Amino acid sequence: MASVTARGMTLCILALLNFVFVFITGADFVRFISFRAIYHNITGESPLCQDSVPWSVALRDRSVLKSVVVDLGLLALFIVQHSLLAWAPVKQACQSVLGVLNRAMYCSTTAMALQILMHYWQPVTEAPCLWSVRNAPWNTWFPLLCFTLHFLCWSIICSILLIFDYPELLGIKQVYYECLGLGDPLALKSPRAQRLFAHLRHPVCVELAVVLWLLPALPLDRLLLAGSLSAYLALAHSLDTQDCAYLSVQLHSKLRLFSLPQDGTAQNNDNHKQE
Repeated sequence: MASVTARGMTLCILALLNFVFVFITGADFVRFISFRAIYHNITGESPLCQDSVPWSVALRDRSVLKSVVVDLGLLALFIVQHSLLAWAPVKQACQSVLGVLNRAMYCSTTAMALQILMHYWQPVTEAPCLWSVRNAPWNTWFPLLCFTLHFLCWSIICSILLIFDYPELLGIKQVYYECLGLGDPLALKSPRAQRLFAHLRHPVCVELAVVLWLLPALPLDRLLLAGSLSAYLALAHSLDTQDCAYLSVQLHSKLRLFSLPQDGTAQNNDNHKQE
């Protein structure tokens, strides 16, 4: 019994450390994607681009080409890590070795890949921007609009992650269920929910696209970042009509639940039956 308790404590500590690391990385990622790009002048950073330099000159500049190669390598590292560990044979091999910590390991390595990407990312400041809002009064109002929409999108992303079972996504629920002897939490979900999660493990594509592309200025390195991640998000998910129908049923049931609070218990039971 003592060994079981010690094992459970070890699993819980590892899961909590993973949660802290992923949470810190998420906060750093918000700063990297939104704050640095919108408020680079306030933070005293160098200009994002040089509009006076023609593209023909910038694309022959060794510093520009070096930064582009480094950034593409960092993006490739993240995409390979995120895809390889989600590949069924690799996932099964990791599951056989790590057990309930497999999901936590996946999140930790993803966070590590993001930390490496953010730490070694090379801004391309010697090339012109694809667009840049510089004329008054839009040079004041458009960054404010971007900040407002970025804040709204990140709020929606956090809300959706909570709705989509955030503890299970981070691997905390797997450890908790293992300690209680309840098995895999995903196996307890309905077949339609499991099918949806298999196709849509990142239900924040639209919001991420907004924060990636909506900026007062779009330098070359941001184009690489936004284009690569947008293409990866688009290719990584494959929702079909059955998934959309399931989402529609769940959305309407939640709306009815909020519109009829006095029938909340009965409606909740109906939701479980539908799943």
